[in-house]
Amino acid sequence: MTAPSQAPRDDAKTGVTLEAKAFFLARIYQAARDLYVTVVNLPRSLTVSLVTLIVGAMVAGVAWFVVGVVLPQYAPTYKTQFLIDATSEPGDITRSLMTVVGSAGDRDALALRRFGGECGADDNTTQLVSFGTGNRQDIKAAAGQVRAGGQSTLLRGIVAAVEDFAAPFAQRAKQVNRVIVISNHGADACDADTAFVEREIRERVASAGLNIQFRVVGYRVPRAQREALERIADASGATAPLYAGTPAQLDSALDWFTNVEPVLENARRVITTLNATIDRVKAGLLAIRDGRLDVAERELRQAGTGGVDTELDDLAGRAKTPAARDLHARAADLRTRQGRLLDGARRLLDSARAGSPPELTSLERAIADYNDRVKHMNDAIKALRATAPASTS
Repeated sequence: MTAPSQAPRDDAKTGVTLEAKAFFLARIYQAARDLYVTVVNLPRSLTVSLVTLIVGAMVAGVAWFVVGVVLPQYAPTYKTQFLIDATSEPGDITRSLMTVVGSAGDRDALALRRFGGECGADDNTTQLVSFGTGNRQDIKAAAGQVRAGGQSTLLRGIVAAVEDFAAPFAQRAKQVNRVIVISNHGADACDADTAFVEREIRERVASAGLNIQFRVVGYRVPRAQREALERIADASGATAPLYAGTPAQLDSALDWFTNVEPVLENARRVITTLNATIDRVKAGLLAIRDGRLDVAERELRQAGTGGVDTELDDLAGRAKTPAARDLHARAADLRTRQGRLLDGARRLLDSARAGSPPELTSLERAIADYNDRVKHMNDAIKALRATAPASTS
């Protein structure tokens, strides 16, 4: 008698027949036997080249990240190079410089270059101290060792000072690259053609590819040479030179350009940036009042955060006089109030979306108080600006 055929057994967990599993595993085994792994033996020289190429690409990627992303975060706010005249007895200039750098901003990268020597000589201008944020003592020491001699090589000094900013791997300032020139002369002894000097300066500054701010202090410059110095200042894009006739006037002029102007500039930037955000907040509140919540959302989104961290950091590093400390405190207070107003407006928008009637009174009072404090800060800026030194007649 023929035995009855057995039904295919099922896997209890999957419901797949054991015969199907066996067939599948057999196919996998056969595929593994048919698999061939080909090993390519490259010439040693080609292998080394490929490894070098891969490593080079990795190094280049890391370098790009460091230079393009990491280093800019640690860049100085200002880069300032002092270009001093070493043709006449430099005692007053170096003494004034040694005083001024002691009050420079903590985040300023300073450098020192001298000019004066023989026409055409390689050493008729020399950078005595390279850019750095912790080199105040080096600048004081180098300034104290400058000795008088040679002819006025002002053009060569300015050109070389510009090139210092464009040196390979030179770090750019977050805000301002600048040269502060202190000269006893208005004419260049090696280039009597003032038009040529002007043209050369303009071309060199343009070719550097940087926005470099020039400031010029003329110390005891003969009246007959002042027009030439003014033309040189104009060619470099500088404001009109400040002329000083006494050591006290020199101190005032040099301190104004080195320390006071950056305080005024960053205080102005803080107000401009924060006010732009507050204008968006006011527009957003008006839209909430009118029930245009989509418009309010757009205005508050575009308000951003009013980022003034760089300006506030710079003001903090310059808070070494009563006026500078006052402006820093006012700027920090405005930043805090602006942040509260922006947060309050966003909360009010959320409440309006939830159906609550908008209560604008407290925010409107806060905006009025903010505007009043801006007015007082503008008054403080005007008062400090009014202390600008005047040129000697």
